[in-house]
Amino acid sequence: MTATPFAPTTEAPAAARARRLDWLDGLRGVAALVVVFEHSLNMLFGEIRHSVSPWFDFGRYGVFVFFLVSGYIIPASLERRRNVAEFWTGRLFRLYPLAAVAATAGVVLGYTGIMRARPPGSLDDQPLASVAAHLTMLQELLGTGNAVYVLWTLSYEMVFYLLVTALFVAGARRAAAPVAVAFGVACAAVGTLLPTGLLSSWSSGGTVLGATLLMAFGLLAAARGGQAARWLGGAVLAVLALGLVAVNSKVGGMEGLAILATMFAGTVLYELEKRKIHRGWGVAVAVAVPLLTAAGGIRAALDGGERNSDEWGWTTAVVAAWLTFLLGMALRNRRVPRPLPWLGQISYSLYLLHPLILQSLWKAAGDGVGDLPVLQRLGWAAGLVACVLAVAALGYRFVERPMQDIGRDVVRRMRPARPVAPAPEAQPA
Repeated sequence: MTATPFAPTTEAPAAARARRLDWLDGLRGVAALVVVFEHSLNMLFGEIRHSVSPWFDFGRYGVFVFFLVSGYIIPASLERRRNVAEFWTGRLFRLYPLAAVAATAGVVLGYTGIMRARPPGSLDDQPLASVAAHLTMLQELLGTGNAVYVLWTLSYEMVFYLLVTALFVAGARRAAAPVAVAFGVACAAVGTLLPTGLLSSWSSGGTVLGATLLMAFGLLAAARGGQAARWLGGAVLAVLALGLVAVNSKVGGMEGLAILATMFAGTVLYELEKRKIHRGWGVAVAVAVPLLTAAGGIRAALDGGERNSDEWGWTTAVVAAWLTFLLGMALRNRRVPRPLPWLGQISYSLYLLHPLILQSLWKAAGDGVGDLPVLQRLGWAAGLVACVLAVAALGYRFVERPMQDIGRDVVRRMRPARPVAPAPEAQPA
């Protein structure tokens, strides 16, 4: 995750690099806490849910900040590595271990009744297909439920990775700007007209199997094949990703296209900062994409939409996420308060594990906790946040960080050894 350096030149390079991440980590930390707040409303603050949420969706605000951050940093990671296999190995060790822990814990806590939320019905009806869908991380787009409800966003992260890989192997490494605008236009023009769950309505298990095979083939060809095979693999990945978003999304085509437009626009902002694209292109995308995605949300609200009146709250949340990211980018050279980078560091654990804590506390407290006096509910909220932060810190310390270290070691071992230069021959005296 890279940003403009602002550390003094006397600092060690590693420390300077860490400081350059602070503004992005700060944004991720704030976004994660906002998502926790959103998910606590039904338990503790129903009055906010009924009065504010129809006009501002706190959860969408948080996840769209996350999407902008991912769009900003992920393609840069692939471009820096210049190797598809290394990129995906790093992503595997970064995302999968904690997601597996969260999903397993969600299923166990749900089935044992410790947690208020039950596992999705697809785990009972089609357990093998559901597990396979989670292994691809595309379960949100494959017609199966999420073992933990927040996992839905990882499916769109995965779609973004597939598309970025496809553009990389095609040599279209500066295509983020037109791609972002194209997704934005599609969101505004046809997003609300696209079907939801079309492929899964025909054959849920067949959709999962077909997507799994296509994803495996595409990634293998893109990572290990010759030039023609890489292009074919990239094309397969692009068709798979676009097809699932267009006709099989559960949140609807409008939001799926808005997410992709937002993530590619985040890439454009990175390229703009690094002066890899013309300033005019970058500014145009930064203006056009939020306007187009907001137009898609407004159209959905006026048409009755996928979530009816909630579309107004969705639209204001997306616009606010953009304003927050642009403000953070404008202030990236300022010193960030130290708690925020720490929150960003544990934000993945915070995001994935907080539903387990919240749902377990809610089950223990009972539904009546939402009727308590405000001060008592604030006390419950403070306890919830403390528990969530503690569990997230443990998740980062004992799952995320060790697995990332292993991933980096695996990537190093994948690289060919540098030839050792022969020792110079001794010269006669």
